[in-house]
Amino acid sequence: MLTVKNIKKKFIKLEKNNKKIEIYANNGISFTANEGMILGVLGPNGAGKTTLLRIVAGIIEPTEGTVDYDSLIFKDNEIEIKRNLAYLSGNTKIYNTVSAYELLKMCAEVYGVQKTQIKKRIEEISKKLEMDSFLYNRISSLSTGQTQRVNIARCLIHDPKYYILDEATSGLDIISSQIILDFIKEEKKRGKTILYSTHYMEEAENICDYVLMINKGVLVKEGTPDRIKKDTKTTNLRDAFFSIIGGVKNE
Repeated sequence: MLTVKNIKKKFIKLEKNNKKIEIYANNGISFTANEGMILGVLGPNGAGKTTLLRIVAGIIEPTEGTVDYDSLIFKDNEIEIKRNLAYLSGNTKIYNTVSAYELLKMCAEVYGVQKTQIKKRIEEISKKLEMDSFLYNRISSLSTGQTQRVNIARCLIHDPKYYILDEATSGLDIISSQIILDFIKEEKKRGKTILYSTHYMEEAENICDYVLMINKGVLVKEGTPDRIKKDTKTTNLRDAFFSIIGGVKNE
């Protein structure tokens, strides 16, 4: 179980007159994610989604609050916890002068996957993400969607328990997007806990068991998609979000 309590992240912004002002990218966010759950983190660009996921993944430290995995506090058990994490950033760069297979093999060795199991593990992931046709191609020759599948594959090579995926399908074609979404659904069936950040409300409605709606660093609504639509008397999460924040003009 992943438990996040009262996360706050403060940044200092310098104005033109050299006046310093405090900005909270996250301001008092709490939630729990159970095994076999896809938890959506929804909101527009700049809402604070990426900052929150980076804190949960241990990339940056919060100003206040705690993150624990299976009752282990992150800051006290960082190495052990990261062995069970997969983190995909929206702007992660990967080596493009090697083949997809070579990259996955290198990542497997870094994570300490047994040498006798590396080939088998790569083949399993390649099949799941439909990478067989380009597995041995140089990454620089791949399409955007193929490269993103390789990017996701390198996160999964050590068979983690927790997935933290930030805008995993952003900018992808419909086929690549669906392959990734189908994969996420299958991993949920295997009992994985998945945090899935997106600004595509329709996508979240399709795959998420529970969603957090964030706006301007604040958790403005949470619940199942059906519960949120019922509470806001809307038929989709996009309309529900605008109903909660009072419309586009309030942005």
